[in-house]
Amino acid sequence: MRRSVLPALRPETPRRLVLAASTGGHLAQLVRLAPGLGASDDSLWITFRTPQSESLLAGRDVLHVPYIRPRDLRSVCTAFAAIRPRLAGQGFAAAVSTGAALALAALPAARSAGVPTLYVESVSRMEGPSVSGRVIAGLRLGEIRTQHPSWARGRWGLHPSVLSTYRSAARATPCPGAPRLFVTLGTIRGYGFPALVDRIVDLGLAGPDTVWQLGDTRVSRDLPGTVHREMSAEQFERAALDADCVVTHAGVGTVLGLLEHGISPVVVPRRRHRGEHVDDHQRQLVALLRQAGVGCPVELEELRRDTVVQAVTSEVSLAA
Repeated sequence: MRRSVLPALRPETPRRLVLAASTGGHLAQLVRLAPGLGASDDSLWITFRTPQSESLLAGRDVLHVPYIRPRDLRSVCTAFAAIRPRLAGQGFAAAVSTGAALALAALPAARSAGVPTLYVESVSRMEGPSVSGRVIAGLRLGEIRTQHPSWARGRWGLHPSVLSTYRSAARATPCPGAPRLFVTLGTIRGYGFPALVDRIVDLGLAGPDTVWQLGDTRVSRDLPGTVHREMSAEQFERAALDADCVVTHAGVGTVLGLLEHGISPVVVPRRRHRGEHVDDHQRQLVALLRQAGVGCPVELEELRRDTVVQAVTSEVSLAA
């Protein structure tokens, strides 16, 4: 069995950690993994300033750094320069990151300050590491772990998956009438998902009760319902809980949050060939959800009215 170089990181031994992650799914995963790593209440969080991060990390010690676009080396260097002074001589037990590009700034900064480092690859990376993961592994910037047994080999250790504790079941009280939709497309900058908006509208699924969270998605048509660019965590939670069906891009943070609320979402991956993301990693989360039998994961072309019916009549709970 591979021995961790960070044996102190366990729930029964709380330690002050550096916890660094880009906003979205990476931050959501780290928030959920932090208790199992033994993160104490005075741990330092490093991320971008967004409604999500301000809500999730309210009351915690947070260092906000400028947003880093995917594969933006200049911004990585800027973040490194901002992080390094905060870590020197502070007695942190370890630095942990779940990516994405922020890991390339935070972990080297921690190493240069003499802090042991750990990188946990996103659960969405089902077939192998991300670009950030490969860089961290290649430069030997710290201990590296995957959440998937299928490729936990060599230097890649295994970390418990954040998706392993959910199961789907029939909803006790299906909704009457036409379902109210909440459509959330995430907040990644520079990438829209207009094809999903068009699909929903063309199928006649949207109505006056529909709530949209579009992020950087730009549309050329008037949308029925209420439209938001970004939402606070409280607004997002209320919209999700009030809806009969949530349709989301395959962002792991969004999906995890919905599962935690017992919601069985319709999950549609962004695709690189349509210009919706930097790569096709979201399809890996869709495959993982299918394998686990959780939620209603579909490709864009597979989204139909009966997909929404399936989501409306399902719910998610913690596995025994």
